[in-house]
Amino acid sequence: MAVITVATGLIATMALPGTSLVADPVANAENSIASGNAEAIAQLMATEAQSVDVASDVAVAAAFRDDFGATTVEELAAARAAEERAAQIAAAAAAPAYTGPGVSDFLANPPYPAVDLDQVVQVALQYQGTPYLFGGTTPAGFDCSGFVQFVYAQFGLAIPRTVVTQAAFGTRISREDARPGDVVIMPGHNGFYMGNGMILDSPRAGSVVSVRPIWTDNYYIVRFGA
Repeated sequence: MAVITVATGLIATMALPGTSLVADPVANAENSIASGNAEAIAQLMATEAQSVDVASDVAVAAAFRDDFGATTVEELAAARAAEERAAQIAAAAAAPAYTGPGVSDFLANPPYPAVDLDQVVQVALQYQGTPYLFGGTTPAGFDCSGFVQFVYAQFGLAIPRTVVTQAAFGTRISREDARPGDVVIMPGHNGFYMGNGMILDSPRAGSVVSVRPIWTDNYYIVRFGA
């Protein structure tokens, strides 16, 4: 009976004639060790080390394998976007009907004859608590730039609809010169500057128009009607 060492570390046993037809390099190396063969010692160490490396690789591969597959960053981002869109749709469905004047009505007959920043602040503050609504431009629900546009329309100022176009429409001023009623511009978002590092804005789905601290240093200020 002879024993053959398999590369995977398993032991296979089979009946063979008294003389094996296949040489066992590990066995040979072990026999040579007994006679002090240094080259055989190195061979044995290399052979056993290789077996350990293969076994480690197999163990690592098995540790990271499952039956379900990994969730990618893209899939997580898509799931979040879907949840946010579903929240926006639900908010739109739940928004109360608004029958009052809109942007075009104010532009045709503005309640205020000219832009006055103190009055801009007072008008904007009236809409605290209005829910965020993607694409919203009335007190039934505002998104950030829709809120800014609606307020400034009441002063007869026809400003564009989106954050990017509103930023280009305004006159950029230093933070030191900023006054409450000016507009804070940041990547993809804007709102009314309220002084002392505060902003009045319509932030995101599930939130409402409110005053809160400006949370980033990545912003600048523009002024309308300057």
